[in-house]
Amino acid sequence: MTNSLGKDRALYWLERWDRQQEYYMPDREERFAVLADVLDELVPRPDALIVDLGVGPGSTARRLLDRFPDATIVGVDADPLLLGLADLAYGSARFRTVSADLREDGWYEKLGLDRAPDAFVSTTALHWMNRDPLRELIATCGRALGEGGVFVDADHLYEGEVGPRLDALTRALTKRRAARAGVVREEDWAAWWEAVEAAPELAELVAARAGGFTHTVTDKPSVHDYLSFLREAGFAEAGSVWQVGDDRIIAGIR
Repeated sequence: MTNSLGKDRALYWLERWDRQQEYYMPDREERFAVLADVLDELVPRPDALIVDLGVGPGSTARRLLDRFPDATIVGVDADPLLLGLADLAYGSARFRTVSADLREDGWYEKLGLDRAPDAFVSTTALHWMNRDPLRELIATCGRALGEGGVFVDADHLYEGEVGPRLDALTRALTKRRAARAGVVREEDWAAWWEAVEAAPELAELVAARAGGFTHTVTDKPSVHDYLSFLREAGFAEAGSVWQVGDDRIIAGIR
């Protein structure tokens, strides 16, 4: 990897990632905190083994590592650039990443776990999946967890076909929350990626990403689908535990 891309520079790019994400999720830090609260309430052992689905640049993992100092987190994702930044910034004996596409069979075996995980978590990632791959993913999680294991997803989860005016209203209300929270939009998602692609120190990671992982959603699941898939997968209980607009946290308990 390029010598100029060390931990400090990776942290710089991840700080910029966090800032641009806040515009789309002005309640983002509260959402992270509530997700951690769910684990604190439902996972009894301090040395929890947590799998972060769609770990991306490690935003959730970093906060959980801080919150649970004895936990171990394994993050799985298919984007080599985001994984590379997460590894440089946060890689340790307590955090490692695995490259795998959650839409394909065999992703769980690639994790190389030595025991059943206590929790699967995800934030702002699974909405990129179509209904059928999502159902299979949740079924795999259900088989992997022991009794009392948990699945927690924090994401923009949609009601379904509610109509164009309600969709537009949801987007408008998010912008109003961002304005009240004082979130300044200095860089959006697309601009972050444009800057990344132009950065010399990221050239190798950009090249590794070229022509690879893509997101195409043609059969978008609703929040009701998520909860139905959890129950199908053997979760004894499943429901929403937090919501602001279409930004929700759902939890399933085996």
